[in-house]
Parts: sequence; structure tokens; C-alpha cells
Amino acid sequence: MAAVGLKTHIWNNNLRSAFLLAGFPVLLIVIIYILAFAAFATGLLPADQFAGGALGGATAFMIGGAPLALIVAGVWFLIAFFANTAIIAAATGARAVTRAEQPELYNILENLAISRGLPMPRLNIIDTDALNAFASGVTKSQYTVTVTSGLLNTLDKDELEAVLGHELTHIINRDVRTMMIAAVFAGIFTLASELFFQTLRFGRFRSRDRNGGAVIVFILIAVLVLIVGRILAVVVRMTLSRSREFVADAGSVELTKNPDAMIGALRKISGHSQLNAPEDVRGMFIDNGERSVMSLFATHPPIDARIKALVKYAGGREAPLPDHIDAEPVIEGTVKSGTFGGPWG
Repeated sequence: MAAVGLKTHIWNNNLRSAFLLAGFPVLLIVIIYILAFAAFATGLLPADQFAGGALGGATAFMIGGAPLALIVAGVWFLIAFFANTAIIAAATGARAVTRAEQPELYNILENLAISRGLPMPRLNIIDTDALNAFASGVTKSQYTVTVTSGLLNTLDKDELEAVLGHELTHIINRDVRTMMIAAVFAGIFTLASELFFQTLRFGRFRSRDRNGGAVIVFILIAVLVLIVGRILAVVVRMTLSRSREFVADAGSVELTKNPDAMIGALRKISGHSQLNAPEDVRGMFIDNGERSVMSLFATHPPIDARIKALVKYAGGREAPLPDHIDAEPVIEGTVKSGTFGGPWG
């Protein structure tokens, strides 16, 4: 369902978060069933004692393994809930900074937060020449805004304020929470795939063993399941509406009243946002640097489309507006009425 207003957008984010939380243990149980069926069907596990053979054995195995799957899912999400910002920081090389270290950056973010009645988020910096930024966290006490040193060295004060406004909007709209849950959801399958393939790479499976053929068949089925899991991780990222970036751009304009600053920041970021980080984390960035011909799988709309939207709807003056807009924001009412023209006004 397309979001038509900010409240609907937030409601949709809450719904997606709940769906992901509920879907995670269900998917684990399904994977247990498929792998159990493969083990019984190939003879690695005896199926004679079960009515229905392999199907009966897999069903019994799934019922017995369901509590374990729920426990694993619960533990995984508890770890992610309490340590998500630390995990993200470790994955991206981010470090915390204080007001004393970055007084101007700190003051800009604090002023933006105060203007919306929000507590000051934590502030992190990644030491890299890449131009990027992202917000993370699940609760108010965890909310963190991270920027790269390349961004600080390249953007002027107004452009930096626009980027911080963009990330703060992700926090306000709860995009950040949905993205964190999605990253956790997809990350477990990425981790499982890597561990399994490393096991295959360094493990020893001898075809001369009595069940050598069955082992190979089971491995092939397990590989297929994990590949499907990786595809599902991509699908999860695809289900997160790319309109969130349009909305965050609009929210930045609402906070700063300066669409040209947001446009200028996006222009400088474009083509310079490549940041070494896990794939499941890059969807949180202001731009993830993807340049794939398969735009269907992109987590972000093209920067040119975002700039065109700011020109058309927020009064930006950076570039002439072409006759055709490749992508347009579908969420209205994110800028105070009367401030700018178009559906954001």
C-alpha cells in the first residue's frame, strides 16, 4: 500500500517492522522443515519409524525444532536490540565523538533535534574519504547519527546541516528502526550462508563413505535453501519503500528551509559515496553507491531523481527541471504548508 501522508508512512513502517519480527521465526521453522525433509529423504536420518516416511519425519522434526527456532530468533533479536549500534559501528568502523571534538557538527545536530523536541542523538564519525551518512538505533537512547570525515571535509555548513536533517528525519519517521530490523533479519541468512559455504570449502566429505551420495544430495539441497535465503534477504530490502529517501530529503528541507543545501549535498555525494560496509548495512546510508543495471534491486532511488523532486516540489534552484521525472515522492504533507509549492507545500 502506498503511503499518502507522514502518519501513514510511519504506520507502514511499524507494520513492516512487525511483519519482519513475526516472519523471522516462521522462516527459520520452514528452513528446519526443508532441511529435515532432505535429511530423511536422502537416508541420512532414518524415516522408517515415522508414519508418512520422510514427510512425517520432517513434520515431527519441525514440531520438535520449533521451540528452538523461537529461542534462537528471540536471542538473536535481544542481542540486536541491545547491541545494534555497537554492531553497526564495528561493521562500518565508526567511532563516537563528543562536543569537544566536533563542536560545530555537534551544535548543528543538537539544534535540529531541539527544533523537533527530540533528545540529542549520539554522534559518530567514520574516518574515510567517502561521502556518506546514516542513522541507526531502535530506541531513543540508542539513536545515533553517523557521518564520514570525507563528508565533513567536503560539504559546507548549510549542506552538512541538510544531511543531518535528512538523517534526523529517518529517526523521526521511524525508518531507522525498520531498517535496523531488516538488517538483522537479512543478516542472519547472510551469516548462515557464509558459515555454511566456508564449511563446504574447508570440510571433508568423502564420496566413498556408505552415505556419500546422500551427503552430496543433502549438501545440494542445503545450498539451494541458503541461496533462497539470500534471495529473500534481497527481497526484504526491496520491500522497504525507496520513497523513504524522498521523504527524508523533504524532512530535511522542512527542518532547514533550504532545499538548495540538500541539493548541493546530494550533488557532492553522488559518485563519491562508496563505503566499505556489509551489504545489509548499506541500505541505511544516505546513498549506498550502488550502480547496478538491475535498478529493481536498488535500495535507494537515483540521486538525480531525488534532486529533480527537490527542484519540482521544494523550490530548489539547482538545475532546470526536465519534462519527465523518473521517480517522484508518493508521500505528501512532509513540509509545512505554505513553505514550498507542490505536494510538500
